[in-house]
Amino acid sequence: MAELVMIAPLLLLVLLGLVEAGRASNLALTVASAARAGVQYGAQNHTTAADTNGMQTAATGDANLTGVSAVASTYCLCEDMTASTCGLAGACSTNHQNTYVKVVVTGTETSLLNYAALPAGLRTVTITTSASMRVMQ
Repeated sequence: MAELVMIAPLLLLVLLGLVEAGRASNLALTVASAARAGVQYGAQNHTTAADTNGMQTAATGDANLTGVSAVASTYCLCEDMTASTCGLAGACSTNHQNTYVKVVVTGTETSLLNYAALPAGLRTVTITTSASMRVMQ
């Protein structure tokens, strides 16, 4: 019985660590899925690609968690993958420009072990994921 009393706090700490790792993994999957949902909305056509608010709403709506934010952007590349200004005639030597959308999603979750004595890095978990996709022509 004395052995159990001595080892129980260690087992409880290991159990809490496993729960925290599971929560962080779930947050990572949720944030990645939200980023994909945002770019899938934006990549439908050029109208949705210009709708950065719609992409951000699609991403945060997919996450369905508090503490999740999204930033959407649109950029253009020439066929040879060099950067170009969107909509500028003659910006690419090949005369063909591809439009891309990118959504960066950040999720923050408070740890179960949110004690003031712990370092700030252990009290919250922040995960950032981005997704990019070419807009349908």
